[in-house]
Amino acid sequence: MRHVISATVINEPGVLANVAGMFAARGFNIDSLVVGRTEDPGSSRMTIVVDADENTLEQVRKQLAKLVPVTRVKDFKGTRYIERDLALITVSATAENRGQIIEVVTIFQGKVVDVADSTMVIELTGKEDKIEDFVELMKPFGIKELARTGVIAMARGMQNGERAAAPAAKSRKRSIEAPPAPALPPS
Repeated sequence: MRHVISATVINEPGVLANVAGMFAARGFNIDSLVVGRTEDPGSSRMTIVVDADENTLEQVRKQLAKLVPVTRVKDFKGTRYIERDLALITVSATAENRGQIIEVVTIFQGKVVDVADSTMVIELTGKEDKIEDFVELMKPFGIKELARTGVIAMARGMQNGERAAAPAAKSRKRSIEAPPAPALPPS
């Protein structure tokens, strides 16, 4: 079964190696491992995607929580969450097929971020299966290069058992409006 796990870790040398080593010691193949800064400059968030049975993964979660530099562990199984993967894809493009490529990019809500004489670079975000489907559609055009970030995830809204925000915070949240879209083209 596929599991998406989030761990907040203290920024120290060797933390990534310790966490990856712990999964390797259990014989897990990590499908995706992403590490990035959080709102706190002293900590980072690791998002780990593994395929494992529930009993073995429970042992790993407990061991992960015991590692000194790990301050929080969350398995998103059974919760509502948002996950995204980012891909940059360089595709062969000619004057004849550019329109077709742009049409597929538009359908998938991607962006063309670079155009050259014989190639286009496309940026696409979404769930892993969306990225995989897009890559399959681009193969006939000729994929020159592909880079992906891996999965990042975050819980949606309030989950069961969480307390509601203070009334003042709620009213402030409602009064914030999104700024108008910029008039300049995207960079």
